[in-house]
Amino acid sequence: MPDWITINEATLWYLAVFSFISFIATLLLVPVLVVRIPEDYFAEKKRHRWEPWADEHPVIRWSLLLAKNLLGYIFIVLGIIMLVLPGQGILTILIGIMFINFPGKYRLERWVVLRAPVLNVINRLRRRSGRMPLLT
Repeated sequence: MPDWITINEATLWYLAVFSFISFIATLLLVPVLVVRIPEDYFAEKKRHRWEPWADEHPVIRWSLLLAKNLLGYIFIVLGIIMLVLPGQGILTILIGIMFINFPGKYRLERWVVLRAPVLNVINRLRRRSGRMPLLT
């Protein structure tokens, strides 16, 4: 094992730096994103369709949709990595899922958020920011 550490010392340093940066980034970004969720986002069993870029030119609309989904996948990958490295892995995965589009997404989001530990953490973050708790 010590030989492996010596051989891969640079890689281990890169992982340590990445872990530290991702930990700080999630400490800053996840609470901001959780606080921005509308309080009634999970209130209904079925979500009403809403497209913020519906009036934009199709090239702009598809570019924004692609960027939003790419950002979501990045959050999911970082969240999975944070399950073994320091960081808020589950919340980061939840934020990533909220960014991407797929069939059944709302049901999955609602199921995860309605778990008592997740809902308690989200509402505690919202309360600290002066926002109303999520309606369920």
